[in-house]
Amino acid sequence: MRFKAVLFDHDGTLVESEGQHFALWNQVLAPYGFALTLAQYKDFYAGVPTDANAADLVERFGVKEVPEVLARLKNESAQAYLQAHAFPLMPGVRESVARLQAADLRLGVVTGARGYAIDATLRSHDLAPAFETVVSADDVVHSKPAPDCYLLALQRMGLPAQAVVAFEDTEHGVAAAVAAGLACVAIPTEMSATHDFSAATVTLPCMQDAVRWALAQP
Repeated sequence: MRFKAVLFDHDGTLVESEGQHFALWNQVLAPYGFALTLAQYKDFYAGVPTDANAADLVERFGVKEVPEVLARLKNESAQAYLQAHAFPLMPGVRESVARLQAADLRLGVVTGARGYAIDATLRSHDLAPAFETVVSADDVVHSKPAPDCYLLALQRMGLPAQAVVAFEDTEHGVAAAVAAGLACVAIPTEMSATHDFSAATVTLPCMQDAVRWALAQP
C-alpha cells in the first residue's frame, strides 16, 4: 500500500460546520449593518481561516471595522457555540476512521481552524485517540492555502510527503496539501461545490470513496 498516513481537514471534511460558520459570521456582522448571502459565503469564505475571512470582509465589502476585531468576535462566537453544541460529523467519518485504523494507517488533523474547535470535535465525538497529531491555525504563522500546516504535520509524524494523503473539501485546502507535496483527495460539499478542484489528485463524492481510493493505491 502506497500511503502510511491520512491527514484530514476539519470543517467540511470531518465535521459539518460550514452552515454554522455562515450563521456565526452574520451574527458578528449584523451590528455593522452587513449580511453575507449564502452565495457570497460559498464563493469567498467556505474553508478559509477566520483571520483571512475577516481581512477579506473589510477589503471586499468595506465592513467598518479592523480585521483583528472581526476575527476576535467570530472566534468568541464560535467558542461560545461549541461550549453548548458540537459540530456533527460528516457522513461516513466514524466508519472511515475505523477502516483506516484497521488498515494500520496513521491519522492526523490538519486545519485552518483554531485549536479549540478541533478539541471540541475530538472530545465530543470521542475521536481523540484515533489521531496522533493535530495541526491548527494556532500552530503556524501562515495557514491554508500556504503549505505550512501540512509541512508541520509531516515533520511531527516523521513521514515523507509521498507517504501521506490529505482529505480536503475546499480549493484552499487542496492548494495547501498539494503545495506541501501530498496527494490530495477532494471531497466537495454543498458549500464548496463551485470551488476549483483541478489541482487535486482525485475528486470523489464521499468519504467512503476517498478511503477506498486511498487503500487501493499500490
